[in-house]
Amino acid sequence: MYGYTHDKDNYLKRLRRIEGQVRGLQRMIEEDKYCIDILTQVAAATKALQSVALGLLEEHLSHCVAQAVAEGGDGATDKVREASDAIARLVRS
Repeated sequence: MYGYTHDKDNYLKRLRRIEGQVRGLQRMIEEDKYCIDILTQVAAATKALQSVALGLLEEHLSHCVAQAVAEGGDGATDKVREASDAIARLVRS
């Protein structure tokens, strides 16, 4: 079981909302809306995705990584490295 499992429905609702935002962006382009209005909506969708990513990262750290550290061994080192790599990807994006 993964750390986010208990909050899975909430994550799915948020992702569906973001999907709707992206469809709205497509419509805005199709309808030749004002550039700044589109950029504002892009920023909102980006922020929403970042929020989901941070929530998932927090769940991963508090569940998967914490469990691996408690068990010790190479698994703990691997989970910490995996989390560090995920953080680096998020920071670059």
